[in-house]
Amino acid sequence: MNILIATTNRGKQKEYSELLADLPWELSFPGPEKDNPDLENGLTFRENAVSKARHYARTGKVLTLADDSGLEVDALGGRPGVFSARFAGHSGPEGKDEANNARLLRELGDLPREKRGAAFRCVICVTDPAGRLLVVEGILRGYINFKPRGQNGFGYDPLFMIPELDRSVAELPPGEKNRISHRGRAVAELKKKWPEFSRTLFPSP
Repeated sequence: MNILIATTNRGKQKEYSELLADLPWELSFPGPEKDNPDLENGLTFRENAVSKARHYARTGKVLTLADDSGLEVDALGGRPGVFSARFAGHSGPEGKDEANNARLLRELGDLPREKRGAAFRCVICVTDPAGRLLVVEGILRGYINFKPRGQNGFGYDPLFMIPELDRSVAELPPGEKNRISHRGRAVAELKKKWPEFSRTLFPSP
């Protein structure tokens, strides 16, 4: 079965290739052109995920998986939230993660660890050209460190600490990250609900 993973983010493409490797799906990805910003103008991760999935499913006439994900920091009232990727207003790929992380550290200042709670949230939407939807969510709780740690991952991973492990997400090997991350947890929910949803896509004669 062919399914389009609607992201041009290389980090996400790699993670989905690993997370979905045990399914009998043939994955494809959009071309290298930039994501259409009009597809991410919703107020919630769910709105953005559904918007992207529907757009690519209709235009490509293909079963499509899209997500929207980001960081919600308690002390910032849930920001950067849906603006996580453009928190620092940096539009180009070079230096974007560093600029976003630098702004996050500036805004949190010297707040103590107990006030630096945060969550990574991922909402995944799968839809077909007819508009049938499956939406799932995954959440990983932790806190924002005072400085980056680790070389793996992307985005806010170097700052996001997992208390039980005393490591940042960027310090985790890919396999371990995929098991516990917000995206990994959302994919786990997707796999649980996929058999029932697939029967609505491909009903028995």
